Amino acid sequence: MAKGYLGNKDRLAEISTFGKAIGKRAGFTCEWCGSKDELRVWDYKPDAPPDLETLALLCQQCRSWTDGRKASPNELRSIRNALWSDIPSVAEGAAKILAQCKESWAREAIEESFIDVDIKADILK
Repeated sequence: MAKGYLGNKDRLAEISTFGKAIGKRAGFTCEWCGSKDELRVWDYKPDAPPDLETLALLCQQCRSWTDGRKASPNELRSIRNALWSDIPSVAEGAAKILAQCKESWAREAIEESFIDVDIKADILK
């Protein structure tokens, strides 16, 4: 895949073709917390070809966490239910954010989820 501006532009165009399907799948709410605030498609695996398994519909707050903004444990409780999704971008993405929380409930929730054992182990390192 081409890199740089044109490569990014092409990737964004490809991702946008999934917008309606992802919005419908998500019920037009954030797939992590359920908010309807400034929803956008988030690319969980930017190095892989985009598809419904690697994209999620997230609100502004949840996207800010994927960009590195730290969240309080109370804020993170809002995404705990996302761990039970059968969509990798939703469950695994939320698990990666929750793993940054040092509260025992966050680790326990990840451990109890249906996420693949090897992926869980990598997330909980």
